[in-house]
Amino acid sequence: MKAKLSIGTWAYTFGKYADNPISMEEVAERLGRLGFDGLSLGGFKPHGHPDLYPERKDRKKLVKLFKKQGLRINSYAADLWDYPFATGGKEMSDKFEEAFDRSLKMCVDCGIPIIRFDTVTQTPYSKDFDYDRVWGTVVEMFKKVAERAKKAGVLATWEFEPGYIFNKPSEIVKMVRDVGDDNFKLLVDTCHVQMCAVQGAYQWGEKEVLAGGQVEFIQMVNGMIGDVHLIDSDNTLHDNHTSTHAPFGDGVINFEEVIPAIVKAGYGSEWWTIDLCFWPNAWEITEGSKKYLDELFPKLGM
Repeated sequence: MKAKLSIGTWAYTFGKYADNPISMEEVAERLGRLGFDGLSLGGFKPHGHPDLYPERKDRKKLVKLFKKQGLRINSYAADLWDYPFATGGKEMSDKFEEAFDRSLKMCVDCGIPIIRFDTVTQTPYSKDFDYDRVWGTVVEMFKKVAERAKKAGVLATWEFEPGYIFNKPSEIVKMVRDVGDDNFKLLVDTCHVQMCAVQGAYQWGEKEVLAGGQVEFIQMVNGMIGDVHLIDSDNTLHDNHTSTHAPFGDGVINFEEVIPAIVKAGYGSEWWTIDLCFWPNAWEITEGSKKYLDELFPKLGM
């Protein structure tokens, strides 16, 4: 299966770009010119937030903007960060569900097949953290959203990160098993795998790292991968929170080893998304990032 490349549009609205984001129109034009197959749409203002495209007709115009450049939307990153449902009580859970439903409707209206979310509550853990209660809350919420997404024909994917709760390899596997829905899969971001499974960043209690590194983790989640973000890691955290999304070649990840391992672990999609989140000159290195994978995938027979 020939690989298709997309890139996350949030890279052009976060960090350095927060005060001067790249417009959707400019993003679409440039990605089309560079020969991308698609994009992963950030549901964050001023890009793909439901508030900015309130009606179905507005969303169809957005899809048309990308289609004109030969681009498809392969996934959607929902804006849910204001609603830490795991530790915020019923009112916060209700707000999370409402925001998720609005984002899911955005996916349906735009024909987007995958929605991304996380546990929202940040690490490090507080001293009074009630692990068992919070674990149960997250499992039940993930069951709810996976079922709702299934009814809508959209795959629900959890992106684990060092900066959010439940980031140990064994916890990640257990979460998928406890949710127990074939419409609930992992979004595997290679720099997050590095920081969660190899470095053990922000883990609660006893540190859990894997001697076999990225490949061992990927083997652990065999059959659980629903979407993939590719980017390098220099074994550091950005702003002491999320994984540093280092440019390809600036980090330690062996992609000639990792990508085939992901395929072997049952990832059957043709889509691979570049993630330059928070990188200060993401716009300038977009072309080079695509070139890196354009040269690598043929070597891997993809």
